Amino acid sequence: MQSSARAIISAVGRGAELLTDVDYHLADTAAEKEKIYNLRYRAYLREGAVKESADARVTDQYDELPNAWTFGVYLHGELCSSVRISVLTSEWRQSTSADVFPEILLPRLDRGEVMIDPTRFVADPDQVKRVPELPYLTTRLAYMACEHFNADLGLAIVRPEHQAFYRRVFLHETIAEPRLVPGLTKPFGLMAADFPTFRKKVFERYPIMRSTAFERRMLFGRSAQRQLSPQQPLLVPDAAHA
Repeated sequence: MQSSARAIISAVGRGAELLTDVDYHLADTAAEKEKIYNLRYRAYLREGAVKESADARVTDQYDELPNAWTFGVYLHGELCSSVRISVLTSEWRQSTSADVFPEILLPRLDRGEVMIDPTRFVADPDQVKRVPELPYLTTRLAYMACEHFNADLGLAIVRPEHQAFYRRVFLHETIAEPRLVPGLTKPFGLMAADFPTFRKKVFERYPIMRSTAFERRMLFGRSAQRQLSPQQPLLVPDAAHA
């Protein structure tokens, strides 16, 4: 039997091969968003994180914020997983993690730190059995966002039983004990990794997490076209790293 470490390396290795078949697509249309909201419901319902609902969808107030990017991950043209990437700055302070753990994160935002908050990380319950690499292919979006926006901190809201995986694979540390997240029935803890410190180590260990400046601009360049009010920050990326 493979050790967990060897299994991870094997999955990440095949994940690199699958990148040629993966499409990261920003959900812009109502139909695209609805498919992702339905996927969230199916995934959360399967693990008992939400109650049954006639709407069969999961969405919240953060989905439409200008500092949030909701992506669908498509394999061979089929929606397999999704994640929402929120960018937190001293000016823009709204996201799931910032609202659930304000006393932890807001002081750091006051100091000018930039954070990437990936939430609503879900995978199709049936697809993930056939493609165990999906978590890595999906999490890659968070690493691309950290790189694109020069993040100081990469966040992760994680259930207690999954924290050991994040600690081992992504070098995250627990910075807040589990709390209930609005709309979900199970508690989630807050984990974080100092991106500038661990960036090189993670990329050397998992080359699949690397990306090009062009790829990052194609995925996150939307902020340059979106009209922001005077109260909303202009998120300025740095594409110096390829």
